[in-house]
Amino acid sequence: QVQLVESGGGSVQAGGSLRLSCAASGSIFRINSMGWYRQAPGKQRELVATITGGGVTNYADSVKGRFTMSRDNAKNTVYLQMNSLKPEDTAVYYCNARAQSSRYEIPRDYWGQGTQVTVSS
Repeated sequence: QVQLVESGGGSVQAGGSLRLSCAASGSIFRINSMGWYRQAPGKQRELVATITGGGVTNYADSVKGRFTMSRDNAKNTVYLQMNSLKPEDTAVYYCNARAQSSRYEIPRDYWGQGTQVTVSS
């Protein structure tokens, strides 16, 4: 199994910055893409950003130009640098990996436990 552990959440005022980290560990055969998702109270989980193994990124329109996702393949870790934070960015942020724990496993989604980000106005 692949375990994902997020860190770096917290509370910040509007306009501030936070950096989230997500480290993958456990039985890892291959990690294809990784991503960040978020879920605000009363809302569905939504995509924030994804990154392929080759480093190609994709962002939700709402965070383009403010958030940057990066990946350290050697450490099986991804980061989400969040700048110019807005109150509407408040949510629980979840790390996702599309990965295989063995060569025999079909690639599947793994999720972290989530980290709270709160932005006050």
